[in-house]
Amino acid sequence: MSPGRRAVLRTLLLPLLLMCLLPATGCAARPADTARQDIRRAVAEWSAAPPGRLAGIPLEGWAYEVTSVRRDGVRAASARAELRYRLAGYDTAAAVSAREVELTRDGEGAGGAWRVTGDRPAPGAPPQLWDQGPVAVVRGERSLVLGVGQSPGTLSRIAAEADRAVPAVNAAWPRPWARRAVVLVPGTLDAMAALLGRPASAYRGMAAVTTGTAGAGPAPADRVVINPEGYRELGEDGRRIILTHEITHVATRSATSATTPLWLSEGFADWAAYRGTGRTAAEAAPELARAVRQGDLPGALPADGDFAFGGDPPALARAYEGAWLACRLIADKWGDAALVLLYEKAGREPLQAALDEAVGVDVAGLTKAWQEALRRELRQAP
Repeated sequence: MSPGRRAVLRTLLLPLLLMCLLPATGCAARPADTARQDIRRAVAEWSAAPPGRLAGIPLEGWAYEVTSVRRDGVRAASARAELRYRLAGYDTAAAVSAREVELTRDGEGAGGAWRVTGDRPAPGAPPQLWDQGPVAVVRGERSLVLGVGQSPGTLSRIAAEADRAVPAVNAAWPRPWARRAVVLVPGTLDAMAALLGRPASAYRGMAAVTTGTAGAGPAPADRVVINPEGYRELGEDGRRIILTHEITHVATRSATSATTPLWLSEGFADWAAYRGTGRTAAEAAPELARAVRQGDLPGALPADGDFAFGGDPPALARAYEGAWLACRLIADKWGDAALVLLYEKAGREPLQAALDEAVGVDVAGLTKAWQEALRRELRQAP
């Protein structure tokens, strides 16, 4: 065939080929795109309001945002989504949960409507409290307590204890914060660990922890999560101290950052919790007192790594006790306001600069004063 004839044929055939190809690709893509749109629409309609079983929880801003869709044949699909919500009157920042939503198409063929048939945490994501069972709600004057598998009396007592802790936190941290707390009480230690996405061994022996994002706004979506097995072993004073400590973390969250040393954040929370209890240093710091009496005086303020759980329990106790005594020393020697200022400064700049501005000493000077206080208060402890 001559080059001229080949050119003519190409000119004639190319439009025909395009006419064949374009409808083919268009017809293949359109149903898939339509199905994905229908799935997103079904999830949006299903999640327009919280489910009825959560009616007792003051939820607002409830929304599922679909991030991906996976088809499983003609009549089944799943969607990955981000659940966002706030607890009305408590959160200003949204809590976010990764979810996996299952859907089924009603009817025969590809013309039926999509319907949500299941909702669970996405693989690797921690559950929400309501994934673990029916949630009971108790509202205190300054607290909201949500529990699974707990008696109304237990939740009411925890709400009363949280209500009493909030004024103690206000006295220690006279800066703006929500001045109220959300407390979650799961049914078991394992359930607590699941909520936090960690193994149960990480929390064995603990009574409570606080969740939240350092440096967040004045009322982020913080939660105090109670270990029911550890909490029930505490007496009245112990429960008050634990809740005051954890709620102090909620209050100071906006001033806390990666630059805040753990001895300051944990020590400040203990300082707030022990104020007014009348406990002596030796009574509140028995492990550190034992070490000092045996001649093992710490050579430095506790390092961040000293606060890691899962290691040596006495060493962890000494870290917390030393941190508390360091913060108590600062408040006693330079004043409560200086300790609060130090905390604020340490969240924005290196510790040395924060110490210079707040109390006028360097790290070495503070460490020396702290060691002297340990010798004075703990060496002669009974």
